[in-house]
Amino acid sequence: MTLVDSPAAWKRLAIAMLIGTIGSVGMWSFVVALPAVQADFAVARGEASLPYTLTMIGFAFGGVFMGRLSDRYGVLPPLLLGGTALGLGYIAASFAPSLLLYAVAHLLVGLGASASFAPLMSDLSHWFAKRRGIAVALASSGNYLAGTIWPPLVQHFIAQNGWRPTTLAVGAFCLVTLLPLAFALRARAPVAAHSSGAPLSRFGTIDLSSNALLGLLIVAGVACCVAMSMPQVHIVAYCADLGYGPARGAEMLSAMLGFGIISRIVSGFVADRIGGLATLLIGSTLQGITLFLYLFFDGLTSLYVISALFGLFQGGLVPMYAVIVREYFPAARSGGTLGLVIMATLFGMAFGGWISGWIFDVTGSYQMAFVNGLAWNLVNVAIISLLMMKRRFAPAAA
Repeated sequence: MTLVDSPAAWKRLAIAMLIGTIGSVGMWSFVVALPAVQADFAVARGEASLPYTLTMIGFAFGGVFMGRLSDRYGVLPPLLLGGTALGLGYIAASFAPSLLLYAVAHLLVGLGASASFAPLMSDLSHWFAKRRGIAVALASSGNYLAGTIWPPLVQHFIAQNGWRPTTLAVGAFCLVTLLPLAFALRARAPVAAHSSGAPLSRFGTIDLSSNALLGLLIVAGVACCVAMSMPQVHIVAYCADLGYGPARGAEMLSAMLGFGIISRIVSGFVADRIGGLATLLIGSTLQGITLFLYLFFDGLTSLYVISALFGLFQGGLVPMYAVIVREYFPAARSGGTLGLVIMATLFGMAFGGWISGWIFDVTGSYQMAFVNGLAWNLVNVAIISLLMMKRRFAPAAA
């Protein structure tokens, strides 16, 4: 009996979503803690954004390492390693006496969190064929479920107890939950996952070498996530600067990521019908339109609406890179290849998070930071459009 598309595969997907929801706290907790950490260490906004940048760097390099580890040994070893690193990173951060040591601890947090993202998407892509797009989208949704659930919780406990006890508690929670859950995914992927040949995709081939295609996807991933990072990283601080308070910003981030879950699910269904490239192009175009709206509206109600729209339009972008990798690259290398592409998106988030803070420090406003994000988004749209034009389909059989 084949395991592909089986009830066991759907059960595995549900467990992966739970692991992603817990492990991806590493992506979102610092966004909420930023104002408190900045005040505690008495630094400028750009300096205070450094821990987020190091988190993304750890997540980026971790994705490549964890992906290759998953290709060779299955998903269990990276999940065990990631859960341990995540918990210990948070515990170390809670005792950090300086911003630099706090930031270094977040490098470990990012490394640990990476095991809950790209390796899970790659693993689940091998367990599904007919519903691969929706399976990958759901596997990645744990990341946005984390962004929906964790920010209000972290904000509440920071307000009640301070950021240090809250950080310590998050680390302990990760250790006691992620390590047992990892063993539920100890089964190896089906044999088809180890094929080293080029996949036969119904969405055609791309008239480029594998290296050229990978290079363009890497640049596209950077551009996509520089644009994405501006609202995601700075919405809490932006709301505080406008006088609405960090709690309102945390609610907007939660709404943004909540609607991002809807986006990921819808994008998965769409990708199963029109392919990952076309779905990515639609989402990137809509993300750019929403960034443009941020330039003209900064009222409280407007920001809630635009943030929800931003989540609805951009949430499906990153999972589409996983779908594209499975459509156009050999299955045996999917974990490592996807890790490289996800690394690019995380570098985009890291650079975008930092450059937006730097632009704010220089200009005293986030207006030009939104313009910067929009420009990078146009680069992403241009690259994906080029790949669409390079797509070729085999002639229909007579």
